[in-house]
Amino acid sequence: MITAQLIQRINILAKKKKDSGLSPEETSEQAQLRRIYLDTIHGRLKQSLEQIEIVDDPKHAVTIIREKDVSPIPVDGINTKYKH
Repeated sequence: MITAQLIQRINILAKKKKDSGLSPEETSEQAQLRRIYLDTIHGRLKQSLEQIEIVDDPKHAVTIIREKDVSPIPVDGINTKYKH
């Protein structure tokens, strides 16, 4: 979860890295905080995309992202593959 404290700590470490450098512990902490931030953003984006449906014909609604599916999906006579 992204909190104000998480963002504040990321920014403090980024400024310190730019100004004077980080200790190995701070470098490790920075990497861990960035991973938490990016994983949260990625999860939110994926969740949003999974909610989207493309409806060209009411009988054939297509979601944009399918779990573990990269099978061809015909679009206007063209076969395309959706990857995630």
